[in-house]
Amino acid sequence: MSRWLPRALVLGATAVLLTGAVGPSTVVAHGVPVASVDYVALGDSYSAGPLIPALRSDPTSCLRSTNNYPAFLAGYLGVATYRDVTCSGARVRDLTHRQTPVIPGAQVPPQVGALSKRTDLVTIGLGGNDFGLFGDLTSVCLAVAQAQPRGAPCRQHFTNSHGVNTKYRDARRIQAHVAFGLREIHHAAPRARVVVVGYPRLLPTRGTCAAAPFATGDYAFARRVGILLNRSLRLAAAAHHATYVDTYGVSRGHDVCAGARAWINGPQNTATAAAFHPFEKGERGMARRVYRVLTGQVAPRGGDAMPPPGSVVLNPS
Repeated sequence: MSRWLPRALVLGATAVLLTGAVGPSTVVAHGVPVASVDYVALGDSYSAGPLIPALRSDPTSCLRSTNNYPAFLAGYLGVATYRDVTCSGARVRDLTHRQTPVIPGAQVPPQVGALSKRTDLVTIGLGGNDFGLFGDLTSVCLAVAQAQPRGAPCRQHFTNSHGVNTKYRDARRIQAHVAFGLREIHHAAPRARVVVVGYPRLLPTRGTCAAAPFATGDYAFARRVGILLNRSLRLAAAAHHATYVDTYGVSRGHDVCAGARAWINGPQNTATAAAFHPFEKGERGMARRVYRVLTGQVAPRGGDAMPPPGSVVLNPS
């Protein structure tokens, strides 16, 4: 989530969608048939899909995959146009400022520049990189685990001299950042349905595993940070005319420790996904959840095949 790419890359997730359904054979977004919908995806690495084959070159420095959840969602819905400006390492400020990529390359334009009055659908997954929330969390938790494998050294590291857990504090502070971002999105795309997509779960509800080599006591600490972050996203969405999509609940049993069922990669092998980031199956799972919230239907199998015209009906906002 933070700007920690070489050590474990960065997060990304989120979404927007269309409004009311008027009949069994119609697909509408604020009165626009889905076949005419202009969809723009915004977000960080959990949305971009770093190191998931194949990476796009627009620009390469964003580590944006052709198999991320915005790509799957665009295919499930059969939108008319689709633009993906998600970028690994992005913070909320990068919606309105040029971003310095996490790997060398030219600065990336502000993400809201992809929006216009013609935009009908926006998905956004941001927040995990603000305050370095997840980047240094994972790197520090890995680094200190061997010294106190049965303790909670990472939690202790992030608790200041006043007894304040700085990660819990910052996860709550992210609500105001996301609220600012949503106001900017609505200003740039006043007709769009906006959906904020939360982050999937990193760690299991109980137990530990070699795929996430944290100290035993730090599992609960890291889980709590993720829960508070998603709470901030949900509250910001509720207060600023956006739909929140919970991917934390549906990713139960698909955490880093889930083996072949895992949606999230560990730090050991980054051949098919960045460390502590979604695999392609995780991106697909997130897309299916967004689709379900937006349509009330189960996403088609096969993933990226366009649906036949009139086969998708979107729920009212």
